[in-house]
Amino acid sequence: MTLQPLLASSVAIQIHALAATLALAVGVGQFLLPRGSRIHKLSGWTWVVLMTVAAVSSFFIHSMQVIGIWSPIHLLSIYTLGMLGVAVVAARRHAVRTHRHTMILLFVFGLLVPGAFTLVPGRIMHAVLLGGG
Repeated sequence: MTLQPLLASSVAIQIHALAATLALAVGVGQFLLPRGSRIHKLSGWTWVVLMTVAAVSSFFIHSMQVIGIWSPIHLLSIYTLGMLGVAVVAARRHAVRTHRHTMILLFVFGLLVPGAFTLVPGRIMHAVLLGGG
């Protein structure tokens, strides 16, 4: 493992990677915490902020350009931002099932699946975690 490829990348990529990595750690912690507790709410807000930073920072990353400077991954960022809003509103309305379902979907499809694609050879996180380019 070496951080050199990440440190050599743009600030947007560094912010994005840090926010996503921290969101992964906080998200895993959320599954272990008692639901509805003060710590669950605090770490939930932390997770929402981290996911927002990860999604917004992606709009400044243009390494894969399909339509102008944009790629399909940017659609996932729009989806993530929208679903974060849905999840927060559901929590505030005490719509527990909607909140839980939305947050789990966001964790899987907004964090785990895109995170897995960062491990493809030639991507920065592949080089960071597994070495090589």
